[in-house]
Amino acid sequence: MATTTPRIVIIGAGIVGCALSDELTARGHRDVTVLDKGPLFRTGGSTSHEPGLVFQVGPDRNLTRLAAATVAKYSALRAQGTPCLRRAGGIEVATTPERLTDLHRRHGWAAAAGVESRMLEPGECATLHPLLDKDRILGGLHVPGDGIAGAVDAAREQARAAIHRGAVFLQGRTVTAVEQRGGRVTGVRCGDELFEADVVFSCAGIWAPLIGRLAGVEVPLVPMVHQYARTNPLRALETIHALESASGRRDPVLPVLRHPDAALHVRPHGHRLGIGAHGHRAMPVAPHELDTPGPGAVLPAERRFTPDDFEPSWAAAAALLPVLGDAKVEDGANGILPATPDGLPLLGEHPDLAGFWTAEGVRLAHSAGIAEAVAEWLTTGRPMLGGEPLDLAHLHIDRFDPATLAPSVVRARTIRAFEQADDVRHPLDPPAVARPVRISPLYSRQVELRAVFTEAGAVERPMWFEANAWLPEVCELTPRRGWTARNWSPIAGAEALVTHRAAGLFDLSPLRRVEITGPAAAELLQRTVTGDVDGPVGQVLPTLLLDAAGGVLTDLTVTRLADRRFLAVVPDRRGVAALRRWGRPGATVTDITEATAAIGLWGPRVSTILDGLVPAEVAQLGRLRAAAFCLGGVPVTGLRISGIGAEGWELICTAADAERLWDVLYVAGAPYGLVAAGGHALEALRIEAGRRVAGIDLSAEHGPDAAGVGDAVVMDKGPFVGRAAVHASRSAGGPVQRLATLVLDDAGAVLHGGEPVHDLPEPRRYSRDPVLLDGAPDLARGPVIGRITVAATGYTTGTSLAHAWLPAERAEPGTRVSVELSGRRLTAEVSGRFR
Repeated sequence: MATTTPRIVIIGAGIVGCALSDELTARGHRDVTVLDKGPLFRTGGSTSHEPGLVFQVGPDRNLTRLAAATVAKYSALRAQGTPCLRRAGGIEVATTPERLTDLHRRHGWAAAAGVESRMLEPGECATLHPLLDKDRILGGLHVPGDGIAGAVDAAREQARAAIHRGAVFLQGRTVTAVEQRGGRVTGVRCGDELFEADVVFSCAGIWAPLIGRLAGVEVPLVPMVHQYARTNPLRALETIHALESASGRRDPVLPVLRHPDAALHVRPHGHRLGIGAHGHRAMPVAPHELDTPGPGAVLPAERRFTPDDFEPSWAAAAALLPVLGDAKVEDGANGILPATPDGLPLLGEHPDLAGFWTAEGVRLAHSAGIAEAVAEWLTTGRPMLGGEPLDLAHLHIDRFDPATLAPSVVRARTIRAFEQADDVRHPLDPPAVARPVRISPLYSRQVELRAVFTEAGAVERPMWFEANAWLPEVCELTPRRGWTARNWSPIAGAEALVTHRAAGLFDLSPLRRVEITGPAAAELLQRTVTGDVDGPVGQVLPTLLLDAAGGVLTDLTVTRLADRRFLAVVPDRRGVAALRRWGRPGATVTDITEATAAIGLWGPRVSTILDGLVPAEVAQLGRLRAAAFCLGGVPVTGLRISGIGAEGWELICTAADAERLWDVLYVAGAPYGLVAAGGHALEALRIEAGRRVAGIDLSAEHGPDAAGVGDAVVMDKGPFVGRAAVHASRSAGGPVQRLATLVLDDAGAVLHGGEPVHDLPEPRRYSRDPVLLDGAPDLARGPVIGRITVAATGYTTGTSLAHAWLPAERAEPGTRVSVELSGRRLTAEVSGRFR
């Protein structure tokens, strides 16, 4: 039987569109058409003025992996016999102690992602880059594989490979419409020409919002100016090149340089230096103005250079590189690059238009890696990189709540992301602008208790409550200083202790609540979730959603409210989208989150607090049971389930009744020590309970057995998505990696996730006393074997805890490992208690 592939149209022949065409045609897609309004291949977009710097170490492991894949591909790709990327190496320098500590963290991230790097002393930095003033810096991070890529050359060569396999590239085609029918794309129109399509990829870069509007969807992206200038020829560079040539180097080149404290990057252009800067004022450009460049601009993606904006950057560059003292800017441009509200790419199929995919906001450093992953995603149904699954949920275009897609919010947050691009960011720093976007039905009560808010899923969420500062338990907590004290308070630890000893009241309203109703509701859930939902009314079932390859998409709780009515509680909108994607006639999936509220009431004194407030038969309900009843006059649906492993309830009511329910519980619990508790306490308690959650511990990269949630899979209930993959994995002997809980020997250590885990040679030689491995080379040389996903202080156990991916044979209780934390190595042990 002959197989067919979809008709694919790619809008944009820049580096991303060309890379994607190459990867798609390499996977057998032959009907690929690439359209661009400009000339091929210097089309006039951002690729045409791209300075070509490729730094691999990104803000998370998967972006680093994507950059490493890009380096590998472009290093092997040749244009007229010359590699499209020269691995000159990269140096990121620190001029402040805070930055130096951050570079140590980035060194750890690189190790966790398998990218070679090393920390350098100031003199070592100057040896690699002789133009540096070593007295101006405190150290640096050297990544030998970083380099300089020719973006246009790389685009052209990938396009040639795609054309050889049958792809068609057309220039001078301005898209005027994205045709669609029945909620699915059907083609792309360029004036009188119609290009029929089953799949349309938007790779339009700075023009992406305009393409989105033609498709009737929102693409949250803002074109932003980044300045770039080239100096006059420098005698020092001539000398360096002459000396290196004399030593036998065929292609002498300085490493690329990043100076994040001044928002600068520097690369050589022969005997000149190129200096890129974004420490200047934010200069957003309206998308509809892109095709009318101002005077002096050569490309649509450029504006006339503004020397006054560049002056502070030039001064900072001259301070770092004294050779610039007698130099001058010979030419410069205000180049326009695509930017997003969180600084990350926008990938995947748009939730509001089937067949409309985006690969937008992608930098050169990630272009080939992202093209590979997205091509696999379209072809096989899941993102892959180098044959391994890759979790791109945090880059999916559907990650933004609709409320954050308002143009004013997108613009404000994109400008802020631009301004903070090189800041030393704490992982718990909340968004600083355009807040609040959404609030909980309990927001007024939280304000009364002086909540300290962050934002998660576009909703304001308390981290802790300043009204609890009086708690005696606050004095039980060891104070933190510096970095570890940011976005933290001992009050959060006190709230966890009180919940453990008495009771805590948690706002769970930001979780998504979905009703599945109709004659086929049970059938839909049976075929999508891993648990057996066909139980009695009142059953509460913790379960999972898997993809076809057995990766965990999300965890959820499904409650049977009636024969044909179920309630699913999922962490975020992705779970809702998955349920809808697998919908069928006779089953209606309705998101009721905005109309409802949810409160977690947990702790050992909950039964006492509720005595007399709930009917006797309800009070006697066992774990994982549910019922509808009135609590203090408020109608609720109560679930006997806990997110922290303690006794208690998850109580769901209408949004209109939320404050009344909170007041009833707060007043009833006060005599028994109940406190309102925030997200930090909840996170610490759930990690102590060993609970895994989606987006942190659970992802499509791993199956349920690897993540330690295999007991949520019922294999004998009948077919469900991912069942065959789970069966195959178990038949093959199980996963090669497992998620384990580590207990650090230093109970005061504070990890944040992403840190590498090293093997600990000859573990029996060492005691379990807290050990810092600085200056202990025999300990420090253990290879990287895993990485931390999440960590917390175990307030009720007096421990520092972390979840970590480890080889299956090293994930057994009692295994000794070390964790790299900002240049230090801390010893730890795999625990069998916190599972």
